[in-house]
Amino acid sequence: MNPTLADLRKGEFSGWDLERQYLSRHWYSLSTDLNPNWERRYASQQELRSYWENLWHKYNLPSYTRLGTSVLFSEWDEKNQRWVITIQEEANDGKRETIEAELLFFAVGAFTAPKYPKDVRGMDKFKGEWWHSSQWRHDVSLSGKKVGVIGNGCSAAQFVPEISTDPTVEVINFVRTPQWYIAKDDFAYPGWLKWIFANVPLVMRWYRNWLMFRADVVFVIFNKQNKRLVSYTRKVMEQYIRKTAPKEYADKLIPSYMPGCRRIIIDPDYLSCLHRPNVTLRWDAVESLIEEGIKLKSDEVVPLDIVIFGTGYSVEPISLNVRGRGGKHISEYFNSKQGPTAYLGSCYPGFPNMFTFLGPNVSGGHYSVIFCEEVQINHSLQLIKPVLEGKIKSVEVTDEATDSYNDWLQERLSKSVWTDCDSYYYHYLREGTKTKNVASFPGPATLFWWLGRRPSWEKFRVVGGERPQQGIGKYIVHYSSALVVLVLAYVAYRH
Repeated sequence: MNPTLADLRKGEFSGWDLERQYLSRHWYSLSTDLNPNWERRYASQQELRSYWENLWHKYNLPSYTRLGTSVLFSEWDEKNQRWVITIQEEANDGKRETIEAELLFFAVGAFTAPKYPKDVRGMDKFKGEWWHSSQWRHDVSLSGKKVGVIGNGCSAAQFVPEISTDPTVEVINFVRTPQWYIAKDDFAYPGWLKWIFANVPLVMRWYRNWLMFRADVVFVIFNKQNKRLVSYTRKVMEQYIRKTAPKEYADKLIPSYMPGCRRIIIDPDYLSCLHRPNVTLRWDAVESLIEEGIKLKSDEVVPLDIVIFGTGYSVEPISLNVRGRGGKHISEYFNSKQGPTAYLGSCYPGFPNMFTFLGPNVSGGHYSVIFCEEVQINHSLQLIKPVLEGKIKSVEVTDEATDSYNDWLQERLSKSVWTDCDSYYYHYLREGTKTKNVASFPGPATLFWWLGRRPSWEKFRVVGGERPQQGIGKYIVHYSSALVVLVLAYVAYRH
């Protein structure tokens, strides 16, 4: 196999995970490459970059990667059972090239497309600087400036405490919907513990398994039928908000929806930074940007030097310009299903030998998506093995298997707290009608592992050979955690 990785990054090594500082790194890392030397439970951006760059070079990925290259179009050639892919380089005057491949993987992720409020206009009229937090303008100094921040989700909660440490920066945070927060239980790993992780067999693996177990049992609060537990969770989070935030904001900072309906924020000192004299919360709805700042729907004008959108990302799969069997575009398939739909968030009927990572209904809101991507990779590798061995030409999930899986998903999701509010987890039609949850997986990570631990070949259509017999598959979870995984998966399946 001769893989090619195309990435429109202008020669820069980057990614969503490098921008996040609220993830427990011993759990949010590759199971194949544990790191005994994390400085803290929640690693710094510098540590994250170092970890992933080391892996980037360890597996010689630069030699397979074409940076500064975008994939314009991919089309399935039914006759030759191959993908025909058109790519374009940013350099060389936008030179286009066509390549062919037996297999096509999309690892574009879900948190890559910046999301802007649909009802906020006028960015082109604002005389100051404005940007989305994912495209930070490091060339612009905030010192002595009046900065408007739109949004208060995970993104804004991270950078508002940072930019407001400079007392000369006046921050006005425009908030529309309150969020649920929990304390960030951060700590430094002592040297003796890092030594044990590095030198005593299985200790680091067991520690990772403990973090996994502790995170995975949280899934029970996402089932709204567990009324007492949901009520208790709400009480604990409300107490934390009231204890930490300024009294004048506390009442408005308490959401009316159930905890977990929107992403729960591990508080990176956002609530405490609201005590600073240079930080102000405004609950007035933003209508538009105008020349001098922001115009509110109350017609009040707030003069500003800089506007930063901390409005998060679109979690729906990026629009893929892909045509499968019979020339059917993937958007046609999604439209027929009222939103992005896949089998295990990875396979799509009508699109042979094509796989996505972190596709529809993979995220859980409480566990490591890296673990789930490993499950998807392991599942995909088992599917493509007979293709690489020349035993079959292509493999494709059936419509029946995909529909059955998604009926099961949506039935479980209907019992979850995610139905209690509008959120980015849902797919919305152009007219604003909410259809279905396309982001969340209704269970713990261990249940996702159980479902994807090996392919059920009867759910797949093959061309050019015999369908493989059902095998036992390869578990990606280390044997030391197998019992925990099996117990959790069974409990999750029963509930």
